[in-house]
Amino acid sequence: MTVDFIIESAKKLLDVILVWLVLYYILKSLRKNVKMILLFKGILFILALKIISDVLDLSTTAYLIDYAIMWGPLALIIIFQPEIRNVLEQIGRSQLLGRHKILTVDEREKVVYEIAQAMEYLKKSRIGALIIIERDVSLSEYIDKSKKIYADISSELLISIFFPNNPLHDGGVIIQGDKITSAGAVFPTSDNVKISKRLGTRHRAALGISEETDCISLIVSEETGRLSIAIGGELHYNLTLDEVKLMLLEELRPKKNVVLEETEEVVDETNNQ
Repeated sequence: MTVDFIIESAKKLLDVILVWLVLYYILKSLRKNVKMILLFKGILFILALKIISDVLDLSTTAYLIDYAIMWGPLALIIIFQPEIRNVLEQIGRSQLLGRHKILTVDEREKVVYEIAQAMEYLKKSRIGALIIIERDVSLSEYIDKSKKIYADISSELLISIFFPNNPLHDGGVIIQGDKITSAGAVFPTSDNVKISKRLGTRHRAALGISEETDCISLIVSEETGRLSIAIGGELHYNLTLDEVKLMLLEELRPKKNVVLEETEEVVDETNNQ
């Protein structure tokens, strides 16, 4: 085995890895973006027509499809410029090292307790609220355009931010780790046609930001007082306070800790035996 062979093999391996990474991010974005899903279906339909026209020797159809394939990429770049930009921005916002801060068990429970206390009060008082918890994908783009706070999380502070007549109550609060980073943040609204027309701007904004990032979006409805959570482009509507707590505890659990806890459980069982 020569050095040249090793270098050539490493290049081929790197080439394959890069291609798979590109495909991974494209498919991940497709799963969360309705327009991109429609675009992907359209491309598959054109490819299927191309195969059929070649097999059946349909010259006119083949000519039109070849023309569409020739100019299609340029048209797609122009038409879907916002979606392509969103995908590239999402890749740029991804953090290779994960969250800004990995919460301990006590810190995680405190964050959930303070958020739950605030949501309970807001629910009873019919005060609308939108709380966004950052995870692996950075929300710095939205933080930069909002009012900076950088304060320890507390239910009293969250309630005061969303209290009526507060200048910041219409926007969203962004939480990083166990800190309230900013308030009055504005997020993109979802274009998902499956969303009920009864849901307002807060729910659409919560769903929109959850489609673009891996954040946790918490909503308190101003009209009904109902609690909801949006994660990964999916809206969990009309939850009880206990359901909100359980979902938060599960979603905020560090991925590394899960593996460690499972390993520790196996070790404990072995020792007990």
